[in-house]
Amino acid sequence: MDVPPQRIVILGRSGSGKSTLARMLGARLDLPVVHLDALFWQPGWVEPDRESFRQRLTAALAGDRWITDGNFSNTFDLRLPRADLIVWVEVPRLVSICRALRRVWKYYGRTRPDLAPGCPERLDLAFLRYIWNFDRDMKPKILAAVAQHGPGVPMVTLHDDAEAAAFLATMPDRGGARS
Repeated sequence: MDVPPQRIVILGRSGSGKSTLARMLGARLDLPVVHLDALFWQPGWVEPDRESFRQRLTAALAGDRWITDGNFSNTFDLRLPRADLIVWVEVPRLVSICRALRRVWKYYGRTRPDLAPGCPERLDLAFLRYIWNFDRDMKPKILAAVAQHGPGVPMVTLHDDAEAAAFLATMPDRGGARS
């Protein structure tokens, strides 16, 4: 990649490593990271109304440099037309399930750094089902929305940690990050 991307959208199944990749890429490229879960959820896991979430996201994306992690396909019209790159993280679903369970173990009862305050980590069987059924229920919708809102945006697919590390290594180290 000759000129590093300045506006990156990271997509994929929950537990795939989107937030971790966003943090690492943000540090490497010296780009601000917008964790959509942190913008979306209100304390106590309360969903906001659609318009207030879109307004917060619009404000967060006002600059010319950012990384977003999270699907929220109902916001693709705000993100994809401005994106330089889409990164699709597609690790096996068992890897995603294990990572989600490890995350619960690590943060149970506390709020993760990439979530809104007042949203403590919890074990949620419906969420695990969502991860398990993602390829069937969500992936086709997300890819259709990508085709609609970002047809000309280059997309990189990463299947495992080795591919993610190799991808990161192709990016210039503008932030003093170590790969």
